[in-house]
Amino acid sequence: IPHDDPSLLFINAGMNQFKDVFLGSSKRDYTRATTTQKCVRVGGKHNDLDNVGHTSRHLTFFEMLGNFSFGDYFKAEAIGYAWEVATQIFGFDPNRIWVSVFRDDDEAAVLWEKHITPSRIVRFGEKENFWSMGDTGPCGPCSEMLYDRGEAFGTGANPVDDPTGERFLEFWNLVFMQYNKSASGQMTPLPKPSIDTGAGLERVVSLQMGVDSVFQTDVLRSLIAEVENVSHTAYAASIAPAFHVIADHIRTLSFAIADGVQPGPTDRGYVLRKLLRRAVRYGRQLGLDRPFMARVLPRLVSEMGADFPELKSAEARITEILTTEEEAFFRTLQRGGNLLGQVLAGARSSKKISGDEAFKLKDTYGLPIEEILLIAKDEGLFVDQGRFQELEEKAKEVSRQAQKGVSQTFDPNFFAAFAKAHPACRFVGYAHKAHSARIIGLVQSGAFTNELKEGTHGVMLLDQTPFYAEMGGQVGDQGVIHGENALFEVVQTTSPYPGVIAHEGIVKKGHFTTLASVEASVEGTRRLLIQNNHTATHLLHWALCKVLGPHIKQAGSLVDAGRLRFDFNHHKAFTKEELCGIEDLVNDKIRTDQAVTTYEIPFAEASQKGDIKQFFGEKYGNTVRVVDIDFSKELCGGTHVDRVGKIGLFKIAKESSIASGVRRIEALTGKAAEEWVRQQEALLIHAASLIKSPPAQLVEKLNALLQEQKELQASVKAFRGKELKALVQECLATQEKLGTCTFIGREVPLSGDELAPFADELLAKMLSGVIALGMQGVDKCQLLIAVSHDLVSKGITATALIKEAAPLIQGGGGGKPHMAQAGGKKPSGLLEAIEHIRRQLHAASS
Repeated sequence: IPHDDPSLLFINAGMNQFKDVFLGSSKRDYTRATTTQKCVRVGGKHNDLDNVGHTSRHLTFFEMLGNFSFGDYFKAEAIGYAWEVATQIFGFDPNRIWVSVFRDDDEAAVLWEKHITPSRIVRFGEKENFWSMGDTGPCGPCSEMLYDRGEAFGTGANPVDDPTGERFLEFWNLVFMQYNKSASGQMTPLPKPSIDTGAGLERVVSLQMGVDSVFQTDVLRSLIAEVENVSHTAYAASIAPAFHVIADHIRTLSFAIADGVQPGPTDRGYVLRKLLRRAVRYGRQLGLDRPFMARVLPRLVSEMGADFPELKSAEARITEILTTEEEAFFRTLQRGGNLLGQVLAGARSSKKISGDEAFKLKDTYGLPIEEILLIAKDEGLFVDQGRFQELEEKAKEVSRQAQKGVSQTFDPNFFAAFAKAHPACRFVGYAHKAHSARIIGLVQSGAFTNELKEGTHGVMLLDQTPFYAEMGGQVGDQGVIHGENALFEVVQTTSPYPGVIAHEGIVKKGHFTTLASVEASVEGTRRLLIQNNHTATHLLHWALCKVLGPHIKQAGSLVDAGRLRFDFNHHKAFTKEELCGIEDLVNDKIRTDQAVTTYEIPFAEASQKGDIKQFFGEKYGNTVRVVDIDFSKELCGGTHVDRVGKIGLFKIAKESSIASGVRRIEALTGKAAEEWVRQQEALLIHAASLIKSPPAQLVEKLNALLQEQKELQASVKAFRGKELKALVQECLATQEKLGTCTFIGREVPLSGDELAPFADELLAKMLSGVIALGMQGVDKCQLLIAVSHDLVSKGITATALIKEAAPLIQGGGGGKPHMAQAGGKKPSGLLEAIEHIRRQLHAASS
């Protein structure tokens, strides 16, 4: 999950986490890297979903092996290294390796000729050999390495004549990262040309094993064997796609859920829901008509859990989520099937299911179009797929417009040139709340300036500062910066660019110039409250893992002076006991007054320590800072108290869901927590006073009042029942014969909710007839028409009658043939409407 990149739903390439490095907006302590990256490709530019199950190489989840150079080596070295690894490490036959290059990349072609005969070098256009992560961002020409698997996989003599890509299997892509593409399509050179190569592990293994498909490699074939066990169906070529889809999708679903995603109606959640439903549909081809994905999961955990411990620790949660989601979809299929039955019945006369009906079945009930087409074919019906596709495109456009709100472009940063010309601002705020400094930059109205005058708003940049810049969920410091006869009030501190700390505020007195010496002072009381809340956040995170399990992962946080907010991945609401348990654990630790220590260690060392929490998506340098409370250790750059006892009191104010699979806790500490408790006490006392009860007896008194209310409601209901029975007899006494039809038409003293059941009771007594009932409200009215089923079969319908009468009450409505209603704005027209229905019936029955 790319926590820090809103332009992506899932990590789809090994280079995603290095995007800022390629753009030059961030630096690392290294210039080369190798990675193994969990990738998911199910949407956007890189979408392999529809191919999975029907080709020998496509997967929605795979492991990408990557090699990266950040302004270090480039094309010549990358090509040489790739050739060496492919032939000497992987052991591939060099005479069966082909390469493709971008049509205009003569340099790459010449470099490859040092290793491979020119006849096995082919050129392609942008679609095949120009790589970009998405619509915007780093990009460049690429060169793919392909392996000739022989004539059994296709008759094409070279990659150009092998459009399916089955014979000449691409196993490694070398991307020469040279440009940054903007939203307008303009490409600008990157600060330093870099290298991003990616080899798909599953494809490499399939070639090394000499098998026909990635699904024949060890892990995936093991999953297929488990599907055989679960379905009691043998794996065969004719039904292989079903096995392939389930084996692939269980990996994608399980790893994504382990990383914190949960199936839902939007964004990442919708992707998972779509995957699960596709797996279920294919499972039905194997006779699996009840939840089965969780039964395959243990085999996946046994195969991959040792290498990916997050899979093992989340197994119970994945099981629960998969089963719950499958059960819901099976119910959806059943409901959709019932509706489909109605649609089929209505379509038999025209032999056609409209596109609107097909889309409703798919969009509202989740019934896949494939299912609809299959059943329609069995019934000898045609589905208007053209109209269906039109509605599908409209829905996708709505989704795309919604996604625009979360996409971002990567324009050159305003502070980039400044950061190159100046050393990084040194933060001294861990040890000092006030410190001397020198002004190295001033910004006003979006431009650098040499002076900020009194009364102006601006940004001050210092060579060192005690002000903490907003980061990692902790808000920035406020305070003042003093100069000679000058005062700058800092209202916000941010880090808009690596190495830059911006003090935003207003000049309250005098003026400031660059290079001047100043005294920077943080507002101390506010900082202390923030420190209390930040340390409490660490205690909360620890307690959540203790109470709910190790799957808890931070999904966002906010730490300010007034409160703390912690978002985390969890699939269901808390019980009262769980919330109390979390509070108790945190407060118990606060009372121990344990020391809080901080220290720096190499990241390589921290990454090997299982007791130190690290956050996927965060970028760490070679050296990292650990906040250590003995039982809780986290990598964190924020400010903290030196002893947990200073927090005083911890109180959860609210627990809620903010997205599918993501919950939020809002909490208070210290004096703010005490004030919140007092407010709750005052509320309790006020509630007790309203019902004239001592607070200690409030629950007892409320229960007595609720019981009394229940008895009164029962009495009222019984009395109303007697009234309605009397009204039924009164109405029956007014029935009249209109030719062969019996009719009751009158206004009745009923509520809108009572009209339909009252009409049903009247019809039951009449056996055959038409009823027209009107009721008046304030400036509005309602008209109901009910027709017995025998008369409906003769052509008298409530819908036709209501259509004629509704205009007389300035309204409109509809319903079904045996009962229809209309709401109107003209109560005085009710009697006229009822009389109109009487005349219509008389004419029809005469």
